[in-house]
Amino acid sequence: MNDRIGRKNGPLVSVLISTYNRPAYLAEAMDSIFSQTYPNFQVVLVRDGGKPVREVADRFTDSRLTFIDRDRNRGLPYSFNEALAKARGEYICYLGDDAKFYPHHIERLLEAMESQDRCGVVYSDLYKAHCRVTADGRRIVLAKNVEISRDFDRMLMLQFNHVLHVAVMHRKELLERAGGYNEELNVLIDWDLNRKLSFYSDFLHVPEVTGEYYGPVGDCDRISIQRRKDINDYLRNVRTIRTTRPPKPWDFLQDLSIIVTSEREDESLHQTLRNLWSHVFYPNQLLIPVDERRTGSFDPGITNAVVVPVRPGASREEQIDQALTRCEGELAAVFPVGLAVEPDEPAWIERSLKILLQEPERPFCVELVDNSPNCRGFVFRTKDLQRARNAYPGRPLEESLERTGIEIHTPKFEEFPFLFDYSLAAAEQ
Repeated sequence: MNDRIGRKNGPLVSVLISTYNRPAYLAEAMDSIFSQTYPNFQVVLVRDGGKPVREVADRFTDSRLTFIDRDRNRGLPYSFNEALAKARGEYICYLGDDAKFYPHHIERLLEAMESQDRCGVVYSDLYKAHCRVTADGRRIVLAKNVEISRDFDRMLMLQFNHVLHVAVMHRKELLERAGGYNEELNVLIDWDLNRKLSFYSDFLHVPEVTGEYYGPVGDCDRISIQRRKDINDYLRNVRTIRTTRPPKPWDFLQDLSIIVTSEREDESLHQTLRNLWSHVFYPNQLLIPVDERRTGSFDPGITNAVVVPVRPGASREEQIDQALTRCEGELAAVFPVGLAVEPDEPAWIERSLKILLQEPERPFCVELVDNSPNCRGFVFRTKDLQRARNAYPGRPLEESLERTGIEIHTPKFEEFPFLFDYSLAAAEQ
């Protein structure tokens, strides 16, 4: 342990915990916090309505505890924002009211945090304790296993959460930059947090088990499980998270502007926009060239969309050139209406984008994976696309690229993201 961590006046860590209708489990969770080997922490406990827990809180006559006792149920994001307002720590940890830290949890994560300055987020592994819940509410543990133990992958984090909430410690200022918790969400709160933090920092994985959470066998009363049963509301949460664009500047992500080219504003255009909105998980802005006579009445019906007026009958190249004047992203994609992609494909534009991101200095673009000879889309560095179009504004897109020396790369399967996950899925089958 380094000297800064070893002293009682080392960095203050704030542990946030929200509880709703679990007074029996809460006591065990709180015990695990106050049994930590690292002493300089603050606990902010929020009762988010439900059953009283004053009796549990009063067991801990400790000046490090701040208790917010609220009768009205407002949801986890509201409770964490409320707790963050009371948090004084340089670092933030989280604990579920049905989970627990092992005694070295804070100390181990703090050691990892303080031993480097590259990552503002660190996380460990957790046991999932499979349990049977008795009629009187007791939990009988049947088995424990580590379900998730994976090094940080930013592209994966944008698509799927692989860092558990209870396992995380982060710098408080990172979440303040990200704008706090989104109170419109009622499920996948941890993914929304981690995804937003990934715009500003790398994550450091500590491959060590430092706590556990419970997974009842059979029916589970966990709110996050119950709220997944309403599939439409669940998808609303997923799409809200995927289209969230936290405040700039982003230290670790570049923005993507997707130019959607179309011969007419019909249902096929609207379907393409819906597909892009629901399937593309990399942060993006949609630029939609529309006949200038109809821009006032054209409603894309989705977030992150910008309507770009163009002259009637504008060609593909004219649409691209006009959209580039509104382009905010360091990355750009040209996506033609009519480009068909499998609806269950986990990475759409991202399959080509990953290749582009791996070679930041090379002047090239990458074809979209499902291109056809008569319907071609690409991803670029915006500066390369602008250079080609400024040099040859009246020429076809592909010709302008060739004349400016911008190679068109055709992607190969072995270059796609998530190959490890594809292999796992195949093995499971």
